[in-house]
Amino acid sequence: MGLMDQLTDVLKQYTGGSATQSGDVTQHFEQAAQAMPSSAIADGLAAAFRSNQTPAFGNMLSSLFAQSNGDQRAGMLNQLIASVGPGAITSLLGGGALAGLLAGGNQITAAQAQQISPEAVQQLAEHAEKADPSIIDKASAFYAQHPALVKTLGGAALTIAMAKLAQRQSQG
Repeated sequence: MGLMDQLTDVLKQYTGGSATQSGDVTQHFEQAAQAMPSSAIADGLAAAFRSNQTPAFGNMLSSLFAQSNGDQRAGMLNQLIASVGPGAITSLLGGGALAGLLAGGNQITAAQAQQISPEAVQQLAEHAEKADPSIIDKASAFYAQHPALVKTLGGAALTIAMAKLAQRQSQG
């Protein structure tokens, strides 16, 4: 049985919303992340971000941010800032560390991103979601490139992502 056949068997467990949060969901997600294109992983992650069965987008994104390295943090911050605009940072975060870093008008670097708290990212993500709902798709595409981080979201989010992957697999 080839890798795709094994993955198809695994994904069948998540079709129709009947999958429960099994201890295997992390391992199943790993298998899927290795075998499926990142666009499919991004779709699954976006479904988890939008689900009412998982924490809010801002909470989940701040959790991922907390687990990220400097380059990953900088990449996500720059996407969030692009969605809300640098001017909104000062009013949103009251001129905190992030606003100070943006004073130069440049992109956030990995070293600078390490200075930003997950709480500030949560606030920024919540604002970005309201200002530009497509930020969920952008964040999903970004973190689809880092599936080891996605695994830290937990069973509920991974189960939803796997269900979306199963749906996508069955459609095409």
